Amino acid sequence: MIAEDLKFTLQQKIPVLAERPSTDWPAFNVPISDLIATIEALRDDHDYDMLVDATAIDNGTEASPRFTVVYHLFGIRKRAYVRIAADCENDEEPTAPTVTGLFPSADWHEREVFDMFGIRYDGHPDMRRILMWDDYPYHPLRKDFPLAGFDTELDDEEVAEETGARVRPAPMAGGPFVAPQEAFMSTREPRAKDESWNEKKEKPDQ
Repeated sequence: MIAEDLKFTLQQKIPVLAERPSTDWPAFNVPISDLIATIEALRDDHDYDMLVDATAIDNGTEASPRFTVVYHLFGIRKRAYVRIAADCENDEEPTAPTVTGLFPSADWHEREVFDMFGIRYDGHPDMRRILMWDDYPYHPLRKDFPLAGFDTELDDEEVAEETGARVRPAPMAGGPFVAPQEAFMSTREPRAKDESWNEKKEKPDQ
């Protein structure tokens, strides 16, 4: 009922808004050109006054549109969530409008999406990587990025000395993950199958 009521009122301003399959809170798809207007309406007219998260989906290398940006909003007074998704038009160089003008907290969220997925946000005040180094040539959350990573030059002299090599693949810390099906919650933390990166190595006596 909440989703239907919200959809009806939003469609008065955004006629092309469509309900998105969801198992938890109301979710909607909008054209990328209507993304800002939709989020602004949710903030100003429907009291969704907190940006909880901004992320993205890589729908796969064969899909078109390949990339979808996703925003999660929360209404503090109504204690309700809503999810908004919009497909990026360009599969090779995906872009989306920034929502930092509506929610300044989107700054770091959108930078992380750019870093991990390669989606650039038009109008963003500081569009640069936030996790990987500036010259890193890949986007680790794209589906064509292998779990073991790519051999990559380590330009930092201290890191190179510590690892003993100028080139090494990323560790398998990214997965695959496994978790016991029957156990207490405290022991059901998913762990990577390959934990060798986390093993303590004995240091020779000084």
